[in-house]
Amino acid sequence: MVLTDHLVLFLASFLANWFSALSGGGAGLIQFPMLIFLGLPFGVALATHKVASVALGLGATLRHWRESHLERRFSLIILGAGLPGVVLGASTILKIPAHYAQLALGFLTLGLGLYSFFKPKLGMEHAPRNREGRALATGMVGLFVVGFLNGSITSGTGLFLTMWLIHHFGLDYKRAVAYTLVLCGLVWNGTGAVVLGLIGTIAWGWMPALLAGSLIGGYVGSHYAIKKGNRWIKRAFEIVTILIGLKLIIS
Repeated sequence: MVLTDHLVLFLASFLANWFSALSGGGAGLIQFPMLIFLGLPFGVALATHKVASVALGLGATLRHWRESHLERRFSLIILGAGLPGVVLGASTILKIPAHYAQLALGFLTLGLGLYSFFKPKLGMEHAPRNREGRALATGMVGLFVVGFLNGSITSGTGLFLTMWLIHHFGLDYKRAVAYTLVLCGLVWNGTGAVVLGLIGTIAWGWMPALLAGSLIGGYVGSHYAIKKGNRWIKRAFEIVTILIGLKLIIS
């Protein structure tokens, strides 16, 4: 790679992770295709992106740590239910035809944006629910499914976790994005990176630019999310999901 390629990688990674930290997911839908466009095979691009995405979680964690509203018990529930799905998804993704996965992801992502758009009050208030009994079990099944998507499809699946935390567990956008960036961005993606690294190939020479863009973009995006609040985050989420969903379907 020449210096220009590294600069393109850094800028693309910074912008992708800035928007992702602001809206609660979606970095992979810019960063992952960029790696393929610059010449990496699908499997190598997937593993390389997953490793780089851990830096997004680290950058977001550094910013959210000072103003964190993350509850220990609920965090453990998200990790315990989601991590097995991440491992299973990462172990099977290289066997799934990329075209079908991309099309399904496009329709699901578009649906998330439209659902949020037509629910004006969704995610505006923090009203925790479904933390016990059967409702909690249902929520954990949903977390497992989202974890599987995160480990397999990998691109933009943080958006699904953000919406599930809002829709089922009653979080507002600000708190849901914090959980997504810290737990999904750092722990889920870290687990997926280990699995994909063991069964695939990582382009380590591409990492410096990707890690720098992800780390800085994640921190800056999280800063804006904290300062702007729920309504701003909700609009960013809707714009990102609708545009990304349409892009995936058309391409």
